Amino acid sequence: MMPLMLADQGEENVIKKIGGSPEVKKHLENLGFVVGGTVTIINAIGGNVIVNVKESRVAISREMAQKIMI
Repeated sequence: MMPLMLADQGEENVIKKIGGSPEVKKHLENLGFVVGGTVTIINAIGGNVIVNVKESRVAISREMAQKIMI
């Protein structure tokens, strides 16, 4: 298991665990980040990461991406 930040761009990964406080977990779940779901890094710009999750593109902060384990 490793944080989403360490994944290669364009590589599809399965979410294994989501860390952080209950509020953070709920926020990520609302964005489509659920255990067992797939996520692909599209681009990393500055402090943000653009990912493809549930056929949607979502921008999340580097800190949030560190809480998503693949």
